[in-house]
Amino acid sequence: MAQLTALVRLLLLFLFTTLAPATAQAAPHLAMRLVAESSAPRAGSTVSVAIDTRPAAGWHGYWSNPGDAGFPAQLGWTLPSGMTAGTPDWPVPETLIVAGLMNYVYERPYAPIVDLRVPAGLAAGTRLPVRVKLAYLVCTREICVPEEQVLTTELVVGDGSVRPETKAAFDRWRRAIPRPLGSPATFARGDGGVLRVSIPYPADAALAEPYLFPAATGSIEPAAPQAVTRDGDRLVVQTRGAPAGPFAAVLRIGPDQGLAIRAAPGAVAGTRGGEGWAIAALVAFAGAVLGGLILNVMPCVFPILSLKALSLARSGADGPGGEREARVEALAYTGGVVAVCLALGGAILTLRAGGSAVGWAFQLQDPRMILVLLVLSVAISLNLSGLFEVPMPRFAGSGGAGGAFATGALAAFVATPCSGPFMGAALGAALVLPWPAALAVFAGLGLGLALPFLLLGFVPALRRRLPRPGAWMDRVRRVLAVPMWLTALGLAWLLGRQAGVEGMTVGLAAALVAGFALWIGGRRQRSGLGLGWTALLLLASLSGAGLVGRQAPATLPAANGEPFSEARLAALRVEGRPVFAYFTADWCLSCKVNEKAAIERASVREAWARNKVAVLVGDWTDGDPVLGRFIEAHNRAGVPLYLYYAPGASTPRVLPQVLTPGMLEALAR
Repeated sequence: MAQLTALVRLLLLFLFTTLAPATAQAAPHLAMRLVAESSAPRAGSTVSVAIDTRPAAGWHGYWSNPGDAGFPAQLGWTLPSGMTAGTPDWPVPETLIVAGLMNYVYERPYAPIVDLRVPAGLAAGTRLPVRVKLAYLVCTREICVPEEQVLTTELVVGDGSVRPETKAAFDRWRRAIPRPLGSPATFARGDGGVLRVSIPYPADAALAEPYLFPAATGSIEPAAPQAVTRDGDRLVVQTRGAPAGPFAAVLRIGPDQGLAIRAAPGAVAGTRGGEGWAIAALVAFAGAVLGGLILNVMPCVFPILSLKALSLARSGADGPGGEREARVEALAYTGGVVAVCLALGGAILTLRAGGSAVGWAFQLQDPRMILVLLVLSVAISLNLSGLFEVPMPRFAGSGGAGGAFATGALAAFVATPCSGPFMGAALGAALVLPWPAALAVFAGLGLGLALPFLLLGFVPALRRRLPRPGAWMDRVRRVLAVPMWLTALGLAWLLGRQAGVEGMTVGLAAALVAGFALWIGGRRQRSGLGLGWTALLLLASLSGAGLVGRQAPATLPAANGEPFSEARLAALRVEGRPVFAYFTADWCLSCKVNEKAAIERASVREAWARNKVAVLVGDWTDGDPVLGRFIEAHNRAGVPLYLYYAPGASTPRVLPQVLTPGMLEALAR
């Protein structure tokens, strides 16, 4: 097909260059006129001109990318000094297959629109003659003829007035021009030249005769069939092609309606590429291990790591069986971490297979789960404070395989609000891999999170560096209760944000009941008695989770920026404004650290105000599926996500997940 296309183009080029002079005097098969939106534009303004084109019956003109055959129109402008012409905006074309060749054509009236920039400082009444020479190819289904036309009009500098009938005509013509899509599309290549393109598109938006037109040759094979399917708030186009990098295209969404998109390499659900996914899985696994390792120093994980510190110090003591006990605890801790990561990963994959747009930390979008964590955090804080001792469950620093496994499971579960470096991209890739590979990536995250304790358990030299057990441990134990109390306060605040004052009240009451029950239970066990009615109190405190309902999340402060929407993003980009879009959640502690330490700093706001940087805030606290799919489109499985759209840039710059004020101030320069 490629050789045939090249031969056709060579033949057409020969006809175009040799026959054009002979046919220049013939009556054109495309009737054209040059129409200015305003015949009296202001000095220093931009005025639009349309090339109103009407094909003769049975004839067609060509789009800017003609497809397998044909040539686009060539425009040569002759303008007054200082006046410039922009790139033509072409309306959505039609498809026409002739002898197996796909053509992108216009068989009905159409009108490309060009913006002319009028020089500043011109006096009213200055005449501006405008001339454009068009050389183009016009065809029927049997023959093609090259033609030329010269179109002229004259503008006079004035008040910018527009006649009503002209305004109506331009409104009609502009409706056929593809609108820019502010959100990026992604593409992935599979076996045998299969190309899948994922395009953001609301699930409830109308769609008729969808088709993806490549803006230039080399990205999509024009004659290849296209299959378009909906995937929630996205469209997935499957066809054939071999784009070498990002490419532009037009998505037809209805008669004479389209969206101008920019597609970059990325994740596309359902794409498989032979050994390609295996390589992607290995890269994602390595990224997940590294991300999990870094997660150990993130602020949302440190309070849980403090629980294990006492047990690690105790395991460093010499004694019979100490070596074996250290290894058993290390393996048990790793098993708890990996088990929870696998369980959460499996739940995410299952829910997504059912159509939900969930991501990492999805369970923290439910206030009932926040209540459970609040009760648990208060119980651990009281334990570390020395109020009671509870042998079962063995969370708060006690030894043994059971306690190590439980501590690892708890650390992994509470670590889910965080998304550190390397981790976001790895988990985003996991969502589009085959499920065995995806689960391996989630297991890699758990392995990275458990790696420090695994090394301490199996490397005696590291373990010998830990302090010797002694009376100091009781004092450290109470110091380590502080971050756990802070965690409990943060969970109470989060519960109030998600479920209101009533929900927070229920949560605090449940935590107090649980603390009282554990205190009574500890006293009874020290006396050799059973738990008795203490277990009933614990169950009653946790049953309060059923009383916590949902309510709308609190409105974002105006100082933080406007609420994010793809429509607002598109409008700001059309205006040419730089845009900083960030995605956060109340339960994401690393998000809140970045906001307080960098985003909300006065110096950053002043720099953005000077350079008119628009700020859009995507609040994912309640798991909004629309935001979830947008986050996923940027190869992320959760928050935080920080994007900067420079004026005129086709794709955003994805910023690191740890921000500094200097980094953000530099964006506005």
